[in-house]
Amino acid sequence: MSKFSKLKGLIFGKSEEEVAAEEAAPSPAPVAEGAEAAAESGEAAVEAAPTPTPIEAVDVEANLTKLASERAEDLDWRRSIVDLMKLVGMDSSYGARKELALELGYSQSDIDIKGSAEMNMWLHKEVMKQLAANGGTVPADLLD
Repeated sequence: MSKFSKLKGLIFGKSEEEVAAEEAAPSPAPVAEGAEAAAESGEAAVEAAPTPTPIEAVDVEANLTKLASERAEDLDWRRSIVDLMKLVGMDSSYGARKELALELGYSQSDIDIKGSAEMNMWLHKEVMKQLAANGGTVPADLLD
């Protein structure tokens, strides 16, 4: 399971098992070229592809605020990727953050040149952008 998939799933209120099951689920097979013509001519029956289920918007801020209210530790998840990862119960070590940053497109050379503080700031913003791109409702102040 990718680090981002796990993080997204936990923020969206899913268990690790549900996230793993979603990643393992096979994608619908594309209709073979010419299959529609064959079906029209009566040569073979072709089942219609299932209609995709619309993505239900998830209120990221509400979910994270609820999680934060259930913890004794005061975590600044709005600004800190370390605290965000801690809040959902993920490993927030440098290695885990680096792996997540690389997965989301941050380069190893940027890590080497700019260091971990710059990577952490980029990573928090990128996670919020990716959450929004994957069905999350994220407040504008967390996206810039």
